[in-house]
Amino acid sequence: MANHKIEIRRRNVEKILQAAEQVFADKGYAATSMGDIAERAQLPRSNLHYYFSTKDDLYRAVLQDLLDVWKQDALCFEHFDDPRVVLTSYIRAKMGHSRSRPLGSKIWAEEILHGAPLLSPSLDEILVPWAQLKQAKIRSWVEDGRILPVEPSALLYMIWAATQHYADFGFQVTLLNDGEPLSDMAFEQAVQTVTGVILRGIGLEP
Repeated sequence: MANHKIEIRRRNVEKILQAAEQVFADKGYAATSMGDIAERAQLPRSNLHYYFSTKDDLYRAVLQDLLDVWKQDALCFEHFDDPRVVLTSYIRAKMGHSRSRPLGSKIWAEEILHGAPLLSPSLDEILVPWAQLKQAKIRSWVEDGRILPVEPSALLYMIWAATQHYADFGFQVTLLNDGEPLSDMAFEQAVQTVTGVILRGIGLEP
């Protein structure tokens, strides 16, 4: 019985987060109401308030869920030491989630563009140490002569910009592709191109 209740909770939370991600991306934080999200999730508004007391709590949960996904993408920095393997895996994972979760990336971009008014305190505690660990790994590759000398944070920013472009500027990507979303083949070519440019820029062959 307990497991059944846990599963119901998990499904409801997942459904609410998916609906919230869609509405926040469509309307923006300020114009979104809990009623909008309840309608999109096809749940009573009381259900939303049962799991998330306020709109702020739900908004933070959406962004935290996305950040958790991006952290999973970066586990290759911990699991592998070969810079080619790490960066190839990381870029592919980031590109994949830019395609599968473009709305979440847009919400994140909007929050950061406005100075992270709701996330700022937690970013200092979560994002900064996480990024510093990735930079330290890149710095160790440079010091060991395994890649060309680069500024670690600049390399990370370049990867983030190139991969998240396909989410944040998805409309532009579609527009420049004769008004059609990228096919699986075209997207794979994009992944390989971004990977190749990044790797060759630091002295590695894809």
